Amino acid sequence: MSKVVVQAFGMSLDGFSAGPDQSLEAPLGTTGPEIMDWFFPTKTFISQHGGGDGGETGIDDGFAAESMAGKGAWILGRNMFGPIRGPWLDDEWKGWWGDEPPYHVPAFVLTNHPRDPLVMKGGTTFHFVTDGIHSALEQAKAAAGDKDIRIGGGPATLRQYMQARLIDELHIAVRPIILGRGEPLFTGLDLRELGYKVDKYVPGERAVHVFVKRLLAEK
Repeated sequence: MSKVVVQAFGMSLDGFSAGPDQSLEAPLGTTGPEIMDWFFPTKTFISQHGGGDGGETGIDDGFAAESMAGKGAWILGRNMFGPIRGPWLDDEWKGWWGDEPPYHVPAFVLTNHPRDPLVMKGGTTFHFVTDGIHSALEQAKAAAGDKDIRIGGGPATLRQYMQARLIDELHIAVRPIILGRGEPLFTGLDLRELGYKVDKYVPGERAVHVFVKRLLAEK
């Protein structure tokens, strides 16, 4: 049965999942890459970005590989797609990832401004959804069939879906760092009241992998 999942989502010890001052030069914010320093050395990440057979294997890599496998659709906030704000002035911006994004399935981008679907190499098509998180999820479910739907981020998008009790499982990779500033992941949420509980946690090489599930009674 298809699930709505969050996987391999980095978070600092003080609760930030994005750094401050996102820009074209700093897509994760100025200090944001520190949150994902568990992911960048993995074989999964390096192979995705044309690095050949290099990279580390181990616990972190195993969870990284699992996070990319078996997805039928993705949902992304607009910040995950790019740094542009306001109306789309043209169609030149096609994402952070070059001609072949890593998704290889339909990806639904939440935005307030219409834009035609964007077909990329490798099977990724970006669909721009202007009528909210529920519409994006319904479209993603139709595209995914019996495969899982991954909510890719950023933090504000995850918070909206958690507040609506629409995420079934979360995998948070907690990095042992203090970021100080940025965008917090869980601010304003009472996860216990929303029906979420920690299922397990697994120490990796550079992060502690915390798995959270939504109780079935709360569906």
